Formats: sequence, structure tokens, C-alpha cells
Amino acid sequence: MSWTDERVELLKKLWGEGQSASQIAKELGGVTRNAVIGKVHRLGLSNRTSGGAKAEAKPKAEAKPKPAPKPKPAPKPKPEAEAKPEPKTEPAVAARPAQSMRKAIIPAGQPLPPQPSANEISPEALAKVNEVEKTAKKLSLMELTERTCKWPVGDPATPDFWFCGLPVQAGKPYCEAHVGVAFQPMSSRRDRKR
Repeated sequence: MSWTDERVELLKKLWGEGQSASQIAKELGGVTRNAVIGKVHRLGLSNRTSGGAKAEAKPKAEAKPKPAPKPKPAPKPKPEAEAKPEPKTEPAVAARPAQSMRKAIIPAGQPLPPQPSANEISPEALAKVNEVEKTAKKLSLMELTERTCKWPVGDPATPDFWFCGLPVQAGKPYCEAHVGVAFQPMSSRRDRKR
């Protein structure tokens, strides 16, 4: 089916009279309700709220929108519903800063906050890392190879930042001391949390 000029004019006339898309589809024949709706939108006829005078020709079409105002009294209970959430919003507002802290982006040059994983590292492992870092080669990023420990030390935004550089443990990116900190068994982490 093609939209001839006559069919388009009939569509405009029926739409202006307030007929539904289903009624227009039946009247035109050979088109679906969705085809009528699509053509109405393409023609820019989709808004019928301003056509009050044309809608008077069909009282049945006028009768259908009248039930729509019945839900309008429903917003009256909404202010009561809005009044109820107000006390609920206070705890939600209090929870927002914690959520935003998790997602906060720290600009370059600013010190990083303490990392929660630092509490999980055993004191023995930390002591070993401190001793190893005294003898570290303190390499820059460009000096790293597959045989050098890639453990970062310091803040990358400062000139004092460096990598360990000691020989790596087989199959790992870090030296023995840093492997002990980076790769901890699950059971020991669980035990420390308890």
C-alpha cells in the first residue's frame, strides 16, 4: 500500500476529527494502526491537544479523554507521599559522602589516601620490604626490564618516585620481598580480617 495524496488527505481529515489510529486504519483499509501512527508523526499531526473545536464533531472521542482527568486527583496524595520520604532522605544524604569518597579522583601531585590493603600486610613482610628498599636500585620506568622488580615506591607525580629494580622472582614481576607483599595466600588474609 502506498500513501497517495487522496489517502493522506483522508488521513488528515479523520485525524482532525479526533478518530483513533485504529479507526482510521479500518476506514482507509490495507494499513495497520502502526502505519497510521507513523504517517501521522511524519506529517507532524501527532499533537491533537489544541484541536478542541475539531474534537467536538465526535463526542465519543471527547468522552474518552475525560477519564484521563480522574488520575489527576492522584497527584494530591503524592504531596503526602513526598512528605513521607523527607525523613528518609536524611539518611540517604548521609550515605552519599561515603559513596563519593570511594569514587573520588585525586589530582596528580596530591598524596594518596592510606590504602586499606596496608592493614592486611604482616609486620614481618613490611620489615622485609623496608630492608630491601634500602638496597633497591631505584630505577626509572625507562630502565625497567623483564628481569628487574617493577614495584613502585613513592608518588608517581613527584620526582622522588622510583621502582625497586632488584632481580625478580621466577615467573613474577617483583623481587622476593615484594612478592611476599603482593601475592598473599587467601587463608592468611582471611585470618587477619577475623
